[in-house]
Amino acid sequence: MGPGSRAQLRTRPGRRYERTSMTSARSVTRSAPSSVQATIISSSLLTVETQGRGFTDLTREAAAFIAEARAREGALTLFIRHTSASLTIQENADPSVLVDLTTALSRLAPENAGWTHDTEGPDDMPGHIKTMLTQTSLQVPVLNGRLALGTWQAIYLIEHRARPHRREVVLQFIGANQ
Repeated sequence: MGPGSRAQLRTRPGRRYERTSMTSARSVTRSAPSSVQATIISSSLLTVETQGRGFTDLTREAAAFIAEARAREGALTLFIRHTSASLTIQENADPSVLVDLTTALSRLAPENAGWTHDTEGPDDMPGHIKTMLTQTSLQVPVLNGRLALGTWQAIYLIEHRARPHRREVVLQFIGANQ
């Protein structure tokens, strides 16, 4: 391959991918596709009392919902019904990661920065900005009745406001339960 040429990708279902590029060769494997017919839609409303700014782990509640729905294969969607709190999937092994993420978000959207929207206090507009920078909706695959999260991943609600709030998260599974 010469300069400026595109990477070549050779694929075969259930086989190994080989990608060659100008920088290095990479090898990736993929299992054969599996298919199920979506037979259920199951929904629930999760109410979370936050302690104020910070992260609340929702992984256990999401897994319990999947078990109660008898979900087997499909997708779990989580949607937070607020504009100053959000959702994320992040590391759950080292708590300092969450401290650093809170610091980073505060640097990106500081309080008392002369925001026009300050009716609900100096943390409100930064909360809206932090929500815009993160996510209000997540989708997690469900495989063999379990959330397909990585070893060190957890599902978190991020409270962007200083005071405690009651937050609502819609959980919805679409897929098969057999």
